[in-house]
Amino acid sequence: MMYFSRLKTWMVIGACLLGVLFSVPNLVPAPGDFALWRTIHLGLDLRGGSYLLLEVDMAAVIKERLESLGDSARSTLRRAGVNQFVVSTQPAQNRLMVRLGDQTNQDKALAALRELATVSTTLPGARPDLDVSVTPEGPISVVLSPVALKERAGNAVQQSIEIVRRRIDETGVVDPQITRQGESRIVVQLPGVEDPNRIKQLLGKTARMTFRLTDETANPSNPTAPPGVEFLAMEGRGGGKIAVRRRVEVDGATLTDARAGQNNQTGEWVVNFTFNSEGTRRFAEISRNNVGHPFAIVLDDKVISAPVIREAITGGRGQISGSFDARSATDLAVLLRAGALPAPLTVVEERSVGPELGADAIRAGGIALACGFLLVMVYMAFFYGLFGWFANLALLANLFLMTAILSLMEATLTLPGMAGILLTLGMAVDYNILINERIREESHNGRTPLNAMEAGFQRAYSTIIDSSATAFLAHVMLFAFGAGPVRGFAVTITVGIVTSLFTATMLARLCMVRWYAAQRPSVLPV
Repeated sequence: MMYFSRLKTWMVIGACLLGVLFSVPNLVPAPGDFALWRTIHLGLDLRGGSYLLLEVDMAAVIKERLESLGDSARSTLRRAGVNQFVVSTQPAQNRLMVRLGDQTNQDKALAALRELATVSTTLPGARPDLDVSVTPEGPISVVLSPVALKERAGNAVQQSIEIVRRRIDETGVVDPQITRQGESRIVVQLPGVEDPNRIKQLLGKTARMTFRLTDETANPSNPTAPPGVEFLAMEGRGGGKIAVRRRVEVDGATLTDARAGQNNQTGEWVVNFTFNSEGTRRFAEISRNNVGHPFAIVLDDKVISAPVIREAITGGRGQISGSFDARSATDLAVLLRAGALPAPLTVVEERSVGPELGADAIRAGGIALACGFLLVMVYMAFFYGLFGWFANLALLANLFLMTAILSLMEATLTLPGMAGILLTLGMAVDYNILINERIREESHNGRTPLNAMEAGFQRAYSTIIDSSATAFLAHVMLFAFGAGPVRGFAVTITVGIVTSLFTATMLARLCMVRWYAAQRPSVLPV
């Protein structure tokens, strides 16, 4: 127990030296683009920045699902030979209503509509996601399953989080914190961003781009659009509208890249885009068959451009022109690269934290940490003498190791995280107090110095492991079920528990062993 081989000695010393080495990047600017030059990032409450609470529009998710289901129902009924019917959506009841012109086709229609249902393996009991039945009034009701709706809503929130992350990363914001809150909300923390207006504009757009043909025979001034056509606002026409067919010829989801640039001839800002193989094939086919006709580019139900097709476009590349400046063209390219949101996002809450508040918090937290560390060192030196100084050395190494691990993880430090560091130092001191008190007790019972040290470590070890294990599990649960600063606090504590175990049971013991081997005392200074 009280023996350290040369290899074990150098492993302990090497771990401590690595802790010091990996802590240095937090104090010195990076001399170059080094992979291991990682630092601890400051959170919103320390660095200042913006806080946004977004909510996914679940009504839009349900509406889109019903509209898609309605299109599928029409196609399925026609293929089944049911020609006289009317399909209407009722988003408030989460259902489709199918009214048949000929009731003799009811069984055929029911069988066709039930084919639209899918059985998800993630739903309890592997139930279908649609309930198809005949209402007492006569029409056929196709109801979305509540469990399936909940699953779709959860997927929409998760997809929104990934797209929000991609959009924010494209803007160059360093270390944004994006987490889910509840069933339909997303928390976005942007350290260092004092004016989040541009971010809000990027996140507020669904950015679903489609390419559709126009209807040159329809008159946009009419109060209602013909079947299969809708009147959409045309950007740059002062509120004017254009008749666009509802059928999507090419979906923006087939885009692989979009970049802002300038037209070589006119110098105006444009957005150049590239399709994947499927989009290239479809775009070439549509442009080949519609030479001389306008082709509308629709973004979030607004036509941003409607150029006339001059020739077949087979290269899979295109260009969006309009009243763009450098920023608007860049923002549109960012939106197209990141992908479309499954549903609109609404800003529910917005807060800004100034950098002065963060600086005050850092100063206050630093003072508290320094005072607490100093008081602990004085206490240990006063009550335990030389062994107290060994504990202080272990405490200092613990601080470096914690900083090093958090730096390698590129963790985000918040005020609760700073409190966690101070609490961890207190836990590390508790470990050393347990060991020193056990050694003192064994020494007073008449054991020799070497036996007292060995018995003290053995008897304290089980208590330290038990308390560490329970604290570790508690903070793992805190990390799993917490959010935001709570998770930062949990990370700091769990890392601190591991480093405290190492420094208390390995480094402090190594110091005692080396001191005893050099001095061979008859009485322990504890």
